[in-house]
Amino acid sequence: MQFNKIGVIGAGTMGQGIAEMLAEQGLEVFLMERTPLKLEQAFEYIQMSLDKRLEKWAITTSEKKLIMSRIHKETDMQKLADCEMVIETISEDLDQKKMLFQQLDAICPTQVILASNTSTLSLTEIAAVTTQPERVIGVHFLHPVSKVHLVEIIRGLKTSEQTFSLTKEFVENTIQKRGIQVYESPGFVTTRLICVLINEAMHTLSERVATAEDIDSAMRLGYDFHYGPLEMADRFGLDSVLDAMERMFREFGDVKYRPSVLLKQMVRAGQLGTKTGQGFFSYDREGDRL
Repeated sequence: MQFNKIGVIGAGTMGQGIAEMLAEQGLEVFLMERTPLKLEQAFEYIQMSLDKRLEKWAITTSEKKLIMSRIHKETDMQKLADCEMVIETISEDLDQKKMLFQQLDAICPTQVILASNTSTLSLTEIAAVTTQPERVIGVHFLHPVSKVHLVEIIRGLKTSEQTFSLTKEFVENTIQKRGIQVYESPGFVTTRLICVLINEAMHTLSERVATAEDIDSAMRLGYDFHYGPLEMADRFGLDSVLDAMERMFREFGDVKYRPSVLLKQMVRAGQLGTKTGQGFFSYDREGDRL
């Protein structure tokens, strides 16, 4: 299959990153949100992301214009019928995702691959609401999308071999990333492992073993992490980390997945990380550390 047009539903942080990356790879992207206002905000953030790269000489002004020209703002789901693949990046709410996939199933022709960027939810359960569960698959991108060259390709119980093969071809040949095959399990590989590390870092901070800055420095300098676990949590969104931990705790029943009290307190206080400007560290509007 030749991939030319990709639909991206949800213009939050991940949706913006995926749309930017796809457009840079020469694909036409239909970025979809419920309202024009949310789309305008998303375009503003994509512009800022490209401007940062422009300042570092990573791209030229012409390349920036070309990337932006390939991203099309959409609020009408019918436009997705012309795409070869649709990637869903809405919030981690199972009922909302199931409702969305029911709509996509009715709108998109049978050859269109329906993919979800979910990090913890069951692809099998999402696919069950469609008439063709064999074309539903997970493509879990990691943040920041443009810098992380890994995609988890998650197979639901009924995902067909053809859907997996085409998706792997898309990931490795079209967008030039490394795809790993993952069989459905709560948290998959990356979320399952990193959330336990993040949670343990929060326990370490709560016990006053070291400061937040020093905990992160230990992992960045000692183990070559791009971000330390606490800044990583800020960038994921502390509410998203809490949701993932609680879901894995329910599924596995193992205390290692029980979210720390500190995490719950910060979410209750509305200190969610970069999205609110304050988490374990402080951030400006563009998500840079202050």
